[in-house]
Amino acid sequence: MQTAGTALKQRVIGYLVRQAHHPQGVVGWANGWMFALRPSNRQRNIWAVSLLDVRPTDRVLEIGFGPGVAIAAFAGRATRGHVFGVDHSQAMVRHAARRNAAAVRARRVHLTQSSVERLPDFGDPLDVILAVNSLGFWPDPVERLRELRRLLRPGGRIALVSQPRCPGATEDTTARAARELQDLLTQVGFAQLSVRTLDLDPPVACVLAVAPGP
Repeated sequence: MQTAGTALKQRVIGYLVRQAHHPQGVVGWANGWMFALRPSNRQRNIWAVSLLDVRPTDRVLEIGFGPGVAIAAFAGRATRGHVFGVDHSQAMVRHAARRNAAAVRARRVHLTQSSVERLPDFGDPLDVILAVNSLGFWPDPVERLRELRRLLRPGGRIALVSQPRCPGATEDTTARAARELQDLLTQVGFAQLSVRTLDLDPPVACVLAVAPGP
């Protein structure tokens, strides 16, 4: 029989999990600071950006940018391009906008509160797309990836990053996640797939791929 204490604990855990997936309110704002300050999160995001060979004139999109750590790293590389970000949490949009205030004012960084299934119009084709620990929450990820492939120019690069956060996650958990991402990218027609791994606890996998020509 479930005790009152157990029921309360489960409700609290459920609330915190929902906040992690979709930060809101004061708790969501606090989560944003935690995500930004946690060394492993910063290291993971900056590492992922470094793998994408971003050029000064590139047009970049990050889906689920959180507090904007990777957005800032992109803005530091695409100095004559444009960096777009989409996140469904208003709290994260506020965090990222503060972190990238100068680039937002200069109209080099464009942040939108929206979801991956309702992407805004980015105008010209994109050169780079990044998603870190967000694909597992996408509705119909195959269709979403097909749309992202259409948004990339031929030869454009995509990186899908996974650091499993389930209890007891290990190197094998990360390897399985990487294989699943590879299968999805292959299914929708991406090419030149490769996997890089960052030695954290648990390890981080980044699956890189290229949009083929028409």
